[in-house]
Amino acid sequence: MEDVLDVYMRPYDRRRPVVCLDETSVQLVAETRTPLPMAPGQPARYDHEYERNGVANLFMITEPLRGWREVVVGDHRTAIDFAQVIQHLVNVHFSAVEKIVLVMDQLNTHSPGSLYEAFPAAEAKRLANKLEIHHTPKHGSWLNMAEVRRTQNSSFAPS
Repeated sequence: MEDVLDVYMRPYDRRRPVVCLDETSVQLVAETRTPLPMAPGQPARYDHEYERNGVANLFMITEPLRGWREVVVGDHRTAIDFAQVIQHLVNVHFSAVEKIVLVMDQLNTHSPGSLYEAFPAAEAKRLANKLEIHHTPKHGSWLNMAEVRRTQNSSFAPS
């Protein structure tokens, strides 16, 4: 726990940004009946029945000290999906930094091994070398600011 708290106490450094990552699955649903629209003195009304349309995986990524976040939506939560999100972080958002100080939980796919599963060794090593990984303790994922932002902003609307 102290390790993650020490990371959060660091002053902002644009060369070594602190980035938090969390993921969750959500059920996709559709209305079975047309909702009744809002009217004067009456809120919009929705039927309690719905149709299941599968699930999606959401990766919440945030750089708290910069006030930035992004949600990456995918079909699965495999090691390959995690590796692709890391590659996206490194190549798109943080290509010019020395290191990404990455805070995340201890999910089995949240490791450099996932990079080697997804990419050739040279690319996996390049990506892994850009990361300084800090895992939240077991049963301490609430220390991850991406999880806190996720639960406070359940719509996952990117800011």
